[in-house]
Amino acid sequence: MSHQQPAQPKSVLRGHRTQVHATTFIRCNQRLASGDADGFVVLWDLTIMRPRAVWRAHTNAILGIADWGDDRIITHGRDNRLVVWKLGGQDEMAMSTALPLDESAAERPQPWILHILEVNTLNFCSFASCTAKPDISYDELLIAVPNTLVTEDVDIFQLPSQNRQHTIHLGEKTEKKGMVMSLRLFWCEAYLTLTAAYESGLSIVARLGRNGTWDILYRAQVHSQPVLSLDVAPQKDFFFTSGADAIIAKHPIPTATYPVQEPRLPKQAVGTGAKTSNPSLLSAALSSEPKPEIPQRHKEPIVETQPLKFINTKHSGQQDLRVRSDGKIFATAGWDSKVRVYSTKTMSELAVLKWHEVGCYAIAFATLANGKVSNLRKSNIHNEEASENLENETATTNTTDNRDASIVTAPKLGQLSVKDRRIKMAKEAHWLAAGSKDGKISLWDIY
Repeated sequence: MSHQQPAQPKSVLRGHRTQVHATTFIRCNQRLASGDADGFVVLWDLTIMRPRAVWRAHTNAILGIADWGDDRIITHGRDNRLVVWKLGGQDEMAMSTALPLDESAAERPQPWILHILEVNTLNFCSFASCTAKPDISYDELLIAVPNTLVTEDVDIFQLPSQNRQHTIHLGEKTEKKGMVMSLRLFWCEAYLTLTAAYESGLSIVARLGRNGTWDILYRAQVHSQPVLSLDVAPQKDFFFTSGADAIIAKHPIPTATYPVQEPRLPKQAVGTGAKTSNPSLLSAALSSEPKPEIPQRHKEPIVETQPLKFINTKHSGQQDLRVRSDGKIFATAGWDSKVRVYSTKTMSELAVLKWHEVGCYAIAFATLANGKVSNLRKSNIHNEEASENLENETATTNTTDNRDASIVTAPKLGQLSVKDRRIKMAKEAHWLAAGSKDGKISLWDIY
């Protein structure tokens, strides 16, 4: 009886001298940004699996990395700074490619700094970001970080102005939630929404109301140990949390519902004045029927307290958790050196990826080409793609006068240049990147 060979990574990126704490795919999956415990950031070109830019972004460990458009990168370090760097494709040519392992390398130049925020990094909590408006616009960005003075609170800054827009305290002042451990900031049904997880194991969903106050929509404490990571599904209807314990929980992101008071009948007034003489039958009938008052709505919405589902994985210490852009699977990076892949629907374990010998601290999924397509459009797009396939991969473009048409034939993979083939493969690969304590990053192509 033959045994199936264990899965192996497609590639391994070696170059960090210390443990990798952050990984993220940018520029349509052509680049992978990674950050380590010494504060170095490496921008890997996934078409050739080589570094394109290496610099020391912070004097302490990297907590998080994200892109802002195609030419800006945000890094968050434990040196109490959040920095926005200008680093487009043209800027890479002026950067060093000497990896952090090369201690003999000359001082590496840094990209141009656009913004610096002085923030709190005592919590080990990375920043969260979203656009300043519900529609996709890269002109303004909102940044959520733990408050500098009160570790339970959350500050939201606006870029590029760097002004603080909100300071949020969720729950009672006397409640001991511990430090904020993980954050996500996003728009849901045109409302700015914040998910926060705490040292006590508590998870909270709150949204910014029209009156400027933050209303709690959901709160539940499923974890017995600090929450280490959370991520929101692309449909914005649920999110997952993992912690220092063995629990992975699936939580709802509810819409605001308000309790309604029962209608109350007005009391019959006892008239003492003179009564009108000879009232009509219609007015007498209307006056005899009591009119119910309009139901009044409470100011605070109903708070949901039950998670959708949770599982005991029997594996403590799920350091990082990410949901893929199509919403079908999510993965965790564990202290036991394994990467585990789960179904978002059933939360059943689909795969265990074992290559590193020491703990994994960071994980990231590449954004799929159809990752942002809503479920309501998938059937229509499937039918459209089927009809397009019958046309032998041709696209017809009508001119403005609807009289002439030009047919553009899509080039086949064999007709592309070597460079274009590599770019196409990098964009379309279902990459999963795992950063480890050994300073290596394993790249897997899954599902």
